[in-house]
Amino acid sequence: MSIAVIYGSTRQNGNTEYLTKFAIDGLEVEQIYLRDYKIEPIDDRRHSESGFSDVNDDYNGLVERMMKHETFIFATPIYWYSMTGTMKNFIDRWSHTMRDEKFPGFKDQLGTKKAYVIAVGGDTPHVKGLPLIQQFNYIFQFMGMSFEGYVLGKASRPGDISEDFRAISAATELNRKLKK
Repeated sequence: MSIAVIYGSTRQNGNTEYLTKFAIDGLEVEQIYLRDYKIEPIDDRRHSESGFSDVNDDYNGLVERMMKHETFIFATPIYWYSMTGTMKNFIDRWSHTMRDEKFPGFKDQLGTKKAYVIAVGGDTPHVKGLPLIQQFNYIFQFMGMSFEGYVLGKASRPGDISEDFRAISAATELNRKLKK
């Protein structure tokens, strides 16, 4: 099974990355840090005669890398009860990709993939992170992807996640599942 981890954090070596390391320890994964790339927001042209226009950014290359894998882990801090803007821009652009001749069958291909979510937030994330999980669930349902599970962690300041033993245990259990 090939795995791509798609990180939405803007902070290098933050709590979300720390927690994700427990889930991917000993696995061969491709790590994609969205913060390292230029991803323009979507210019929604679904209903215009001319349709979508090519965008001069790094997005298409990231999709090509992502699509080589069977399983995705979306790792994001919880920002305002949702994913980061960086990750949201990336997923919003899927609307363009579904209509892009460069990616024929994009939605059908995504429908063969498995997905997990790892998210970290500061204020009762096991409750306030649920809108994020529900949002991902709807995205995966729409694309036909199999939502295999999630891990929520609690951290407010850099390094706090190391004290969330429940989240570390859940990420370690995810690692065991991914190794099977």
